[in-house]
Amino acid sequence: MVNSAIAAAPDQRTTPHAAADPAVLTLSNVEVLYAEVILALKGVSMKVPEGGCVALLGANGAGKSTTLKAISGVIDSEDGRVSGGSITFDGRPIQGHDPATVVRGGLVHVMEGRRVLQHMTVEQNLIIGGHMFPSAQAMRQAMDSVYEAIPRLAELRKRTAGYLSGGEQQMLVIGRAIMAEPKLMLIDEPSLGLAPRMVEEVFSVLRHLREQGLSLLIVEQNTRVALEIADYGYVMESGRIVLEGQAQELRDNEDVREFYLGLDREGVRKSFREVKHYKRRKRWLG
Repeated sequence: MVNSAIAAAPDQRTTPHAAADPAVLTLSNVEVLYAEVILALKGVSMKVPEGGCVALLGANGAGKSTTLKAISGVIDSEDGRVSGGSITFDGRPIQGHDPATVVRGGLVHVMEGRRVLQHMTVEQNLIIGGHMFPSAQAMRQAMDSVYEAIPRLAELRKRTAGYLSGGEQQMLVIGRAIMAEPKLMLIDEPSLGLAPRMVEEVFSVLRHLREQGLSLLIVEQNTRVALEIADYGYVMESGRIVLEGQAQELRDNEDVREFYLGLDREGVRKSFREVKHYKRRKRWLG
């Protein structure tokens, strides 16, 4: 049902993993302008390999969500535009394409905020996601695949979406995205506001989808769960990619944990003030 990368900007470090895997998505020196004034992305280059999982990490305001919106074309509806560089999906340039065209090409964006159609049932939400199917039989087959991938949705199929828990709504928007039969899914903050148990359930669903061959690009502030599922990670700061590497390398790198991800040696998130002090100390020592 689903199909599904990694490298660096030309001026960044390239790894054997990045070079060897064919990319389903490539960003090359992408810049984004808001209101023709604010430069939100500054030369962002990254890749997502076919069948792989990439984590895009960083603090609030780093440019992570803007990156996803630039890829999916949603940026145009927010008075923004890709003002430089190129975005290639499945071998074709997609910058400037409208979001519907991007979805039809096999790229689906699950936006932050669990945007379910609250007055509709779970099943009706899924039907909306599969509106492009040519027949009712094809629609039903796709829906059965969603229920197989996310059994909880099968139990809730007649439930009104607005009455679901936050975790159940997150599973529903993922299920609705699957109905479009994507090659690549962009997912923005899937764990936001969820209890730890529900975070594990949601990421269990993402692991299953990845095992089925779906490529994933995950924006996430919960660095622990993101780097557990990802092969490779990029760290953003102030609209730029400042670091990249294999997920295991990022998990084990003490400077990454303290400086970029705001974690101490025990994995506890440091306060903003502590991180800023660490940055000043690093610059002074460097």
